Amino acid sequence: MTPLLADPAPGLLRAAPIDPRGHTMSPDRLLRYLEIKVHHLIQDQGWDSIRVIGSYDRTAVVSRYEKSGKLFNIERPTAEVHSRDLVVKAFPGADYVQHYALIIASYLAMTGRPTDIVTYQPPGQEECRTALDTLDLELDGDLVIVGWGLQYLAPENGVWTRGPGYVWQRAEVAGRRVVYLGFLHSIWGDVAGRVVARLAELGASDVVYVGKVGSLAPGIEPNTWLATGNTSLVGGALVNWDDFFGDFAATQSGVQSGLHVSSPSILLENRDWLAQHTASYAFVDPEIGPMGAAARQAGIRFGYLHVISNNLAAHYAADLSNERHSDVLHRRAALIDRIRTIITGRLTGSPAHTLGGTQ
Repeated sequence: MTPLLADPAPGLLRAAPIDPRGHTMSPDRLLRYLEIKVHHLIQDQGWDSIRVIGSYDRTAVVSRYEKSGKLFNIERPTAEVHSRDLVVKAFPGADYVQHYALIIASYLAMTGRPTDIVTYQPPGQEECRTALDTLDLELDGDLVIVGWGLQYLAPENGVWTRGPGYVWQRAEVAGRRVVYLGFLHSIWGDVAGRVVARLAELGASDVVYVGKVGSLAPGIEPNTWLATGNTSLVGGALVNWDDFFGDFAATQSGVQSGLHVSSPSILLENRDWLAQHTASYAFVDPEIGPMGAAARQAGIRFGYLHVISNNLAAHYAADLSNERHSDVLHRRAALIDRIRTIITGRLTGSPAHTLGGTQ
């Protein structure tokens, strides 16, 4: 393997580290966030080159910093050693490959190590699309709830079935067929949009995404509110979709509704970025916009109901660097209960034939 020095080879892009002094997270918290993401082979030793590619390969070296004690989103990018060169394999998605390359470069910069060794190779559209061909469920107008906290949303006595890279459970809620779908790997950014497109191909009529967003309003304390909406800024253009929740979720207590902006990487959300978006937008995350756009394209309904997990406009005790703290987990457990109640209320209050019927 040829060392990746000087100018990147054709098809490769240089991953430039961010300036931590201008980021919305303080430098110490930003470094902590990076430390829990970066593969141990990068933290433990130096390399002549590090290249990030789109490849879902669990036969490569698994990071010892992968999450434990969870059913979903436990897998990190893996690594393949070629002498003094390292190939890092992230699940195929343009946003995710770029995001992870920025994580590595910024971590190296903040720990005083060379950063010009980090490049990334954006995966092609066909490669990204076929990466989800293994997702195979029989759906016939089902509501699919995908994302985070599913083990607390699904019935306690339900049985989880494993597929290649995902876990799912079928149930009936208020007379409606519901499938809970969680992934072992990240469905970051554009990957999440392709998940929705694939679910529509398989026969889903509604998709609800449960996850976490950042607030752009300084007065919103993390882990105390839920977020919902039906519009996102994606690549500079506003995208709206047929909202599964209609007006229902936004009228519930403890729920904030507003315009969302899609960002391919948390690393790009610095104070300049915040100044450009804070006046018009309420929330940010990488997935909601691509998912809403995919649902619109497929002619199905989509809705999101997320925990507001961090605040970009003000510093609070809780942020993305300490999500496993006991107080954070306790607060989020209460919010998950609220999400389950709102989804059930939406299903109970609407006739099954309108929820599962033709759009």
